[in-house]
Amino acid sequence: MKIKRIYFIVPNADLARTIVNELLVARVEEKHMHILAKRGTDLHELPEASMLQKSDFVPAVQRGLALGGVVGTLAGLVGIAVAPAAAVVAGGVILASSLAGAGVGAWLSGMVGLNVGNTRHKQFEDAIERGELLMLIDVPISRVEEISELVKTHHPEAELEGTEPRIPAFP
Repeated sequence: MKIKRIYFIVPNADLARTIVNELLVARVEEKHMHILAKRGTDLHELPEASMLQKSDFVPAVQRGLALGGVVGTLAGLVGIAVAPAAAVVAGGVILASSLAGAGVGAWLSGMVGLNVGNTRHKQFEDAIERGELLMLIDVPISRVEEISELVKTHHPEAELEGTEPRIPAFP
């Protein structure tokens, strides 16, 4: 099932609480709702965004995996060129170095990504600093229009900020 993330800017926690309750009635599970707020904002029982939603972890791992795999492959090729005796097991050397490079690259960049704010949320930083809340709602593509209309119709003060084209495999 393909999922899209809908973004809403909500002026306060009371309205966010009302929207969360309406989405629960509309059969959107709480685990698919995430709220980002200014540091120190008391969200009470609202579903707060996890570290994976707040940080740049997933995109950083993806970049590290690709870059590490390329560097590992190049290292394997250099190793074969330097030691011709290794040509017998060339495929294994290249595969092993590629996998090792991808693993190390993903791990290192993931650690860096955890300490960097989510680049997808940069455009909402001003609103969050003003005390507004960013609601992230993950729904199947077939329900995006229905859920967007539900929130816009019942709560015109909630600003629809659009959708994200895709959601990471493990949000």
